[in-house]
Amino acid sequence: MSVIEKSVAVNVPVHTAYNQWTQFEDFPKFMKGVVQVKQLDDRKQHWRIDIGGKEKQFEAEITEQIPDQRIAWRSISDLHHAGVVTFHRLSDNQTKVMLQIDYEPQGPIEKVGDMLGAVSMRVQGDLDKFKQFIESRNQETGAWRGEIRR
Repeated sequence: MSVIEKSVAVNVPVHTAYNQWTQFEDFPKFMKGVVQVKQLDDRKQHWRIDIGGKEKQFEAEITEQIPDQRIAWRSISDLHHAGVVTFHRLSDNQTKVMLQIDYEPQGPIEKVGDMLGAVSMRVQGDLDKFKQFIESRNQETGAWRGEIRR
């Protein structure tokens, strides 16, 4: 199992950053390799991703969601991964978004990419694109303020 921890400071209030992160279907707009995310219900999503030219699909489940604080998830199908994103107020108009992903690379290409830090660089790149996306809009595209407790 590999672990990636990355963060980015975004120049929007905590609630704006959090609200945007709840809009899973918008992830392809700022996450490289995410082809589509379909929200199935409050807890579950179906993901289509492209890893090195190979499309994969999986379902994920939100295991914990606390507005303006954290969203935790885990895969519930073939791809084995889990993660948590947390939101930390730096000031009224600045938020630190911290992302931790635990995943198991599959196959030799993914394992080599993991060893070379490709996944880690992609995660940081996606956080940087999230920053550009939310700051250019200065408002979220939507919000889900529901709570899911472990």
